[in-house]
Amino acid sequence: RERAQFARLSGSSIAGIDAAGWITDFLNAAYYRRSARSREVDDLRLASAIVTTHWHCVEPRRLRATDVLAFHRAFGRARLGGRAGSPRGILTRTDLLEGAADLFGDWFGEAYLDDERRGWGIVFASAHQKRGYRPERRLKLARLDELTPPAAAGAEQTWQTYPPVAVASAERVLDALTRTETWPDYASEIGRFTPLRAAPLEGQTFEIEVAAGTAAGRPVFQRGYVSVTRLVTAEDPVALEAYFDELEDGMARFGRDQPRVLPAGAQPLLGLDLTTHRGHFLGRAMNRLLLYTDEGRAYLRAAGTWDPMAWHLDQVFRRAGRDAQHAFWGEGGIERESMLHQLALRVAR
Repeated sequence: RERAQFARLSGSSIAGIDAAGWITDFLNAAYYRRSARSREVDDLRLASAIVTTHWHCVEPRRLRATDVLAFHRAFGRARLGGRAGSPRGILTRTDLLEGAADLFGDWFGEAYLDDERRGWGIVFASAHQKRGYRPERRLKLARLDELTPPAAAGAEQTWQTYPPVAVASAERVLDALTRTETWPDYASEIGRFTPLRAAPLEGQTFEIEVAAGTAAGRPVFQRGYVSVTRLVTAEDPVALEAYFDELEDGMARFGRDQPRVLPAGAQPLLGLDLTTHRGHFLGRAMNRLLLYTDEGRAYLRAAGTWDPMAWHLDQVFRRAGRDAQHAFWGEGGIERESMLHQLALRVAR
């Protein structure tokens, strides 16, 4: 059953199996086939927004093979011709914006830059249309299964922390995290979170789309689902202190060569648990996002725990998942790969 669920969660919930090829090809042309030096992560977010906005235009059905015809009409000439200095088969940002104008209308480029007309990875023609959107429409396509928090004894679990990422403002990070429709704005080249409920942060469910093989320009996409099962903030200092005490104790007892979750003397501001649903590529797992201040600066970091993986998940994780998981949560400090770094860049504007 676990292997069948994992296989079912390849690609995106908004795309049928027969659409996976042309969507991957489009994202490759817009981003992954570029050299590392010429990659701009917002071009990938723009390309993803074009795909998701097109789905919004045809929902409630999934994207299918025949949808490639509209994309070929809008982007085919640019891909075949190529701009001066741009390799054949590559779409520049200008190509993406001009093609999107053909696909949706001249309003798209300006709306993409407008926070009031962009949300859930979709670009809307007006703020009124955005207010009328219901993210549960995508949730229906997800076929969400039950929650699967870690269940093994603490000593049998993997306990992992990731390096803290400095952020310009704790208040802006709190605002960004609580406006869940903006989470796709912080997507990196190896992962994105899309909220699936018209709900605040606590109780929200996210579809996570991750990509392995991005360095080679041949991404393979997999998705999973997590829900926010616990949220503590400075509004309840007793609960906040208990949350971090519990996490510090577990990391100290069960983490192998792991540092403290918070530096001594740091002030916690937020902790939230992202618990997996059945079929997730980590198996039974929980990741946490942690916000704190230390010596006058604000930091965001992740910490995760997961049960021993089933054989098929462990093999995938060892071959492609481990490095991507670490990079996504900030290991190595490669900004284009890390969602936390993308969030830090966004709130610094």
